[in-house]
Amino acid sequence: MLVLNGVLQDAYWAFLVILLFALMFLLPFILLLQSRVDFKCLPSRLAWVTSTTSNEAPLIVQMATQCVVKVELTISCKNLLDKDVGSKSDPLCVLLQSTGNDQWTEVDRTERVKNCQDPEFSKRLCVDYHFEKVQKLKLGVYDIDNKSVDLKDDDYLGGFECTLGQIVSTKKVTNPLELKKGKPAGKGTITIVADEVKDNRAIVLEVEARNLDKKDMFGKSDPFLEFFKQADDGSWTLVHRTEVIKNNLNPSWKKFTVSVGTFCNADFNKPLKVEFDCIHPEKQKKKKSYKNSGVVRIKNCKIEAQYTFLDYVMGGCQINFTVGIDFTGSNGDPRSPESLHYLSPDGTNQYLNAIWSVGQVIKDYDTDKLFPAFGFGAQVPPDFKVSHEFALNFNPNSPFCQGIEGIVQAYRAALPQVRLYGPTNFSPIINHVARIAAGAAQQSNAAQYFVLLIITDGEITDLDQTKQAIVNSSKLPMSIIIVGVGEADFKAMEVLDGDNGVLKAPSGEPVSRDIVQFVPFKSFASAPREALAQTVLAEVPGQLVSYFKMRNIIPVNPPAPSK
Repeated sequence: MLVLNGVLQDAYWAFLVILLFALMFLLPFILLLQSRVDFKCLPSRLAWVTSTTSNEAPLIVQMATQCVVKVELTISCKNLLDKDVGSKSDPLCVLLQSTGNDQWTEVDRTERVKNCQDPEFSKRLCVDYHFEKVQKLKLGVYDIDNKSVDLKDDDYLGGFECTLGQIVSTKKVTNPLELKKGKPAGKGTITIVADEVKDNRAIVLEVEARNLDKKDMFGKSDPFLEFFKQADDGSWTLVHRTEVIKNNLNPSWKKFTVSVGTFCNADFNKPLKVEFDCIHPEKQKKKKSYKNSGVVRIKNCKIEAQYTFLDYVMGGCQINFTVGIDFTGSNGDPRSPESLHYLSPDGTNQYLNAIWSVGQVIKDYDTDKLFPAFGFGAQVPPDFKVSHEFALNFNPNSPFCQGIEGIVQAYRAALPQVRLYGPTNFSPIINHVARIAAGAAQQSNAAQYFVLLIITDGEITDLDQTKQAIVNSSKLPMSIIIVGVGEADFKAMEVLDGDNGVLKAPSGEPVSRDIVQFVPFKSFASAPREALAQTVLAEVPGQLVSYFKMRNIIPVNPPAPSK
């Protein structure tokens, strides 16, 4: 049962003014009434229904929360070295994570398994996962013969180094153990299996109300619905607020989805009342004939899986990385130290730094490590016609580079062969990747997603065409990252990013979802190289999930249902 506990709150004063003689007119006395009424639930505490007047902006609470994703690693080994005399080794596996500068810190360790050369450790190793970072891990296996937690006096049976991205992108990794780099630990191997720690279920609700009280003097009520959950201390926490439906006593709110963890801490034993009356206690006392102030009804309620980024990646989704590099004349003569394409004595520049930063993260999610790389805005040999979509390796039939190192080598080789020209057109290369993504989209599975990195030095020339290309691409399995190098004005790039409003094509068609992230490189000039990647890649997991959710596509190999 719902209880009404709000009353009329504010009143506004108006003035009666009479002007005499020929200019006299009458301004009527007006009482403007604003009201707000809360309907609260009793023990189940399911919802609040709140009415606001039409000129009162609804209170919106940002419910999205950045949660740390945790991954469990299951470890097993085969053919470990035998360091004990008269018995087999007693192995334990420890997980270390790099903190930079060849420094490592322990994250977790398994239990010790006695007298075993083929241990299957039952204790999972738990580590926080961040897609936008290169997380270097080291797993070490030791023969434990004492009760000390210090491993310095224990025999080392071998280790293995990799990134967390490499593990989650394949879900299962088996590799030889090494005593040191290049020295095998006998025939010993280690197998790592990754699983995301989560409950991927969500509650999907449709709610409506009928015959609500009219609370506004100059219109009907403007109701919205709020859901609360009870904490262990008895307090109530808001978990969802619906949209406000203006001027309606029989509202039907949009279907919404909330994770079961957020909605009820995954505790389904709590009572849920699906149809009930809204009772105003003061009206109930005054009127014997009073029945209710309206009825709220749950139209539909179901539990469904909400797949995460790791569900798709571990389920077999490959992330395809493509690079587009600006070779327009505004970059300056590459032979001049003033040029953005000038290679410093250590062989780098802002373009290469951006490629390394983003590529080092993305590469772990593509099994063949073959990355298409293109240039635009240059006159290209042999006829030196301007091209806005030329392969860096000058092979249009196979523009692929082997690894990030291959992209760097192709860029360095192309630089002295092309003539920087113009203009700065983005749409050809966006459309190129979009055509490939469109082919993948026809498969109706979550096997492929595409990330395009565009590195540019200046104002975009084909802004309208680029807007249209982005709107079209937003319907495809694709994200676009734009890194601006140099000191140019990047206002147009900020428009493409869409953070300050929904991006629209010239026709007025809006993007289906946000797929563009822009950052100026100069903001990271004094920051560690990985800082750029962490910023530009932070939105990719959500963009990938939003696409497959929009298309109702589940992972190729979905996880087992939560129990």
